[in-house]
Amino acid sequence: MSLEATVLELLSSFPHWLATIIIGALPIFELRGAIPIALGIYGMSPSSAFIFAVLGNMLPVVPLLLFLDPVSTYLRRYSIFDKFFSWLFGRTQRNHSESFEKYGTLALTLFVAVPLPVTGAWTGCAAAFVFGIKFRHAFPAIFAGVLIAGIIVSSITLGGISLVDLIS
Repeated sequence: MSLEATVLELLSSFPHWLATIIIGALPIFELRGAIPIALGIYGMSPSSAFIFAVLGNMLPVVPLLLFLDPVSTYLRRYSIFDKFFSWLFGRTQRNHSESFEKYGTLALTLFVAVPLPVTGAWTGCAAAFVFGIKFRHAFPAIFAGVLIAGIIVSSITLGGISLVDLIS
């Protein structure tokens, strides 16, 4: 069974609006998965799908921004976590340091806004931590990125659904 099917099965007893929020909060799916599921499977209106997916996607942002530093510091006492965080933070710095140094929070917004794998609110929080972007700057940048990504994903999903309806 695919990961998507497993998540849908686990959430099958939840109201669609709550399932959309939960899917939007999950690190692998975020709103990139929540919006297509809400529109295509749950049959929600575009505005409801957008609002619930954005809400879900933003739920983990505050705790991540506030607690990523102390949690990672604590976990780095263990070699397996130290290796993981060294890899994650090193990779993030290698791949994005030039953009973040040049464009700051705008780079963070654009990074979160691009609806591709390994971009999004969760990774944006990690990037904000790695590059030392303060909460008061990171939160609005990530929120703006999530809104932009939501508009892009909604547009693509609605276009795809319309195309399928046209062909059928």
